[in-house]
Amino acid sequence: MGESWFHREFLTVRRLIFNFLFYGSHLGLFAYGWYSQETNQKLAGLNSLKWSVWSSRGAGLVLAYDGGLILLPMLRNIIRIIRPRLTWLFPADENIWFHRQVAYSMAFWAMVHTTAHYVNFINVEETQIRKQIALQIHYTQAGGITGHFMLLIMVIMYSTAHQKIRKQCFEAFWYTHHLAFFFMIGLYTHATGCFVRDSTNPAYSRVFPFYTTDHCLGYESWRFIIWPGIIYFGERVWREIRARRATRLSKVLVHPSGAMELRIIKPSLKYTPGQWLFIQIPELSRFQWHPFTITSAPEDPYVSVHIRQVGDWTESLGERLGVGPSVVKSMTQDAMKGKEKGLSRGDFVEIDTSVSTITLPAVRIDGPYGAPAEDVFNAEVAMLVGAGIGVTPFASILKHIWYRQKRGTLGSLRRVEFFWICRDAPSFGWFQSLLQEVEAAQADPNFLRINIYLTQKIGEDMLWNIAVNDAGAEYDPLTLLRTRTLFGRPDWNSIYPRMRGAIEGGSYLPGSKSQLKTKVATYFCGPPVIAKALKEATVKYTTSNVTFTFAKEHF
Repeated sequence: MGESWFHREFLTVRRLIFNFLFYGSHLGLFAYGWYSQETNQKLAGLNSLKWSVWSSRGAGLVLAYDGGLILLPMLRNIIRIIRPRLTWLFPADENIWFHRQVAYSMAFWAMVHTTAHYVNFINVEETQIRKQIALQIHYTQAGGITGHFMLLIMVIMYSTAHQKIRKQCFEAFWYTHHLAFFFMIGLYTHATGCFVRDSTNPAYSRVFPFYTTDHCLGYESWRFIIWPGIIYFGERVWREIRARRATRLSKVLVHPSGAMELRIIKPSLKYTPGQWLFIQIPELSRFQWHPFTITSAPEDPYVSVHIRQVGDWTESLGERLGVGPSVVKSMTQDAMKGKEKGLSRGDFVEIDTSVSTITLPAVRIDGPYGAPAEDVFNAEVAMLVGAGIGVTPFASILKHIWYRQKRGTLGSLRRVEFFWICRDAPSFGWFQSLLQEVEAAQADPNFLRINIYLTQKIGEDMLWNIAVNDAGAEYDPLTLLRTRTLFGRPDWNSIYPRMRGAIEGGSYLPGSKSQLKTKVATYFCGPPVIAKALKEATVKYTTSNVTFTFAKEHF
């Protein structure tokens, strides 16, 4: 574990550069804040508190820096625009990861800053360099009030941002995370108390930031960190305006395997395969926006998303449409057993509003936003790996590949390896019809290879049925594809070296030679455990001739 962490943090060039710049800038600002406070002759009285005031000043400057940084990765529209041009310079697809790193840093430096200030206020009361007691500074001055207010918000936000909380109750995470607005207000006004001054009495003003620099000698860091806040606020306003453009829910298709497909008409939405968007159903909640991958191709006359009912909001949507979890479960069982006439695992049921009392709710869209899979056509070989519902980003890509094959505009792309890892057999119905269409449309059987893995433990009855139905059959009994289903988890440590050997031997890509360099780009959407195994394999089996890259979908 230690060697793995050391290798990742210090022996990977890009991560080493990030660590140097990120942590180096933090430590540099802390040292600068400490030194400028300690050597400022105007603050000789305050410096009598020694290391506690020096530490609080250094940590406060770092917190101001983080207060600006933490909003940058949330500028989704700006990132979407610059992403295709600057991915070589910085990992634009890791914006959520970077947001978390800044949050961890803020938690650490907030502890340093708060602890140092508690010592400061106790020392102020004991030495009486100012005629105040600690409680007065804590709860009657702007600095103390806003500081405690921000600490309370941080505790709430950090608690509900935990992965388990997000999965079990996304609403708690969603609503409490918007307390960040009040946190930023507290951050921008934290210095209005004029704690750092060269006189006994503060020099207040009636205009923002409500103090003058005649005697208040703070760093005035708000002048710099307020700009990311202004830009973020402007982007949120733009997102609200864009989301109000005409949108109509045209169809809802219910798959027996447990996914609802929403087909939405929004002429103003332009996107590329692999991107994602936010969806809001005002009837369910006027404030909640939920992210989903776009599963339609840009050539389709609609925008579609596939939604699996796994949480409060998605289950409420299913119940609103009359196809809640109990209905879907019954449909799945009937389809698997063949009870319903003409209904198989790959079929779907369309909600017909003309013969039922069900009406389609209003829907709003915010997006699209960029994702790693956008770059699939820039590689010679693309490996698309989806686990469970994580297959959704590749539905749009496979459709788009189909359209581009017809036009003969595949660009650099010469082969596609599609891996789909499912926990149970009913899940195959999510995109069964799409895979059948794509598979049947292949003029070159070697261009697209479909690899489907079933990780469910197979019982004797199911095993016997598979054996009987598979014998001499043209199609796989589980997926109804020509490609046979594989059982268990993929062994990446055999898949990657086998592919590398075929590429270097010249048998994988027609006309290629072993001395030519080939890029194999892996795109993944699914749980972190598989992501880790894939990333390790791409690093392990990269050579001078064959370069394996890895990118993971993030929301």
